[in-house]
Amino acid sequence: MQASPDFRKQVEDLKQLKVRNDRGGMVPLGAISSVRDVTGPVMVIRYNMYPSAFVNGDAAPGTSSGQAIERLEAVTQQDLPPAMRAEWTELALLQLQAGNTAMLAFLLAVVLVFLVLAAQYESWSLPLAVILVVPMCLLCSIAGVQIGQMDINIFTQVGFVVLVGLACKNAILIVEFAKQRRDAGVPRREATLEAVKLRLRPIIMTSFAFILGVVPLVIAVGAGAEMRRTLGTAVFAGMLGVTLFGIFLTPVFFYVIQWIGDRRERRRENDPVPGQER
Repeated sequence: MQASPDFRKQVEDLKQLKVRNDRGGMVPLGAISSVRDVTGPVMVIRYNMYPSAFVNGDAAPGTSSGQAIERLEAVTQQDLPPAMRAEWTELALLQLQAGNTAMLAFLLAVVLVFLVLAAQYESWSLPLAVILVVPMCLLCSIAGVQIGQMDINIFTQVGFVVLVGLACKNAILIVEFAKQRRDAGVPRREATLEAVKLRLRPIIMTSFAFILGVVPLVIAVGAGAEMRRTLGTAVFAGMLGVTLFGIFLTPVFFYVIQWIGDRRERRRENDPVPGQER
């Protein structure tokens, strides 16, 4: 029901609008209703079809976005009445929707490194001597982040992917030379020891060059320093673990895997060919 604009500009004009009563007659609205002035919202905000109120917040210095989201969710669950609930929008919503995609990228990075090494060494077992050092560097990286009282966020996850390549690089220096010596006929133990002695210096030099290079990130100050410190701490602690554990564990991994491979090779040579007498 709508009248011409000239007949609905004033309140008195609205009172002249007529409605039908229970007897079928037309009665003006002014005869059965009253008009009074009240205040109300200029705009009613809705989100997902429900009335809502926007609350904008920012994380305190030294607090990551993941920690801020967890704390806000804890506050809303504790203080909001049952008829209300909190919903995230914009960047926080995108962060929650992303979920653990970074960990999936990390797993794909490990698989990619393994496949490249398998093609290079023409073996499915030898790349394990390189990949098995990765969990140690991740444990050291997580320990460093926890000691620094930080959380595992997108920056530390990026650091994990970086550590995969760095850890494998150091291990490849040992495994590659040991495999070459083994293919040349050098016994397994001597080939492993030669690789360790020859590759120790380049591993130490490259590792500590990188470790010292990320020190400015660890001690960063100023705007955005919490992001740089998180990434720097994760990579710094992880590279320390790679350097300390990789030097000792990578030769052990290579020796054990090569020993298993040699046993299989001897067993295959000793097994009789079907249809052939020994």
